[in-house]
Amino acid sequence: MKRSKLLLASGIIGTIYLVYLIVYFSNGVTASDGAEAIGAGIAAALVTPHMVCVGIAVIFNWLGWALKARWAALVAGIMYAVSMVCMFMYAMFVVIEMVFCFVAFAKMKHKCENDSIISEEK
Repeated sequence: MKRSKLLLASGIIGTIYLVYLIVYFSNGVTASDGAEAIGAGIAAALVTPHMVCVGIAVIFNWLGWALKARWAALVAGIMYAVSMVCMFMYAMFVVIEMVFCFVAFAKMKHKCENDSIISEEK
C-alpha cells in the first residue's frame, strides 16, 4: 500500500500553518509596549485552544502518513474540525487540511486481520 499524497499535502500545509501560528503569537507577546503586550497576550490566550487542536491534528496527520494508518488520518481530520470550532475566524486556514484528511481516510484500505480467513471461505 502506497503512502497517501493527500495526507502528505495536508501534513505540509498544516505544519506550515502551525509554525506560522506559533511565530506570530509568540512575537506579539514579546512586544515592548506594556499595553500592546497585554493585548497580544489576551489574543494568544484566545487562540491557544485552536493552536493546541491544530498541533494535535498535525501530529496525527504525520502519523497517518508515516504509518499508513487509517485511524490516524481520521483523528487528524476530526481534530482539524475541532480546531475550526475553537476559533471560527481561522477556519479557512484548516478547512483544506480537514478535507484532505477525510478524503485520504476514505481512500485508504481498511486493514482487517480476518481478510485471509474471509478470502479462504469464499
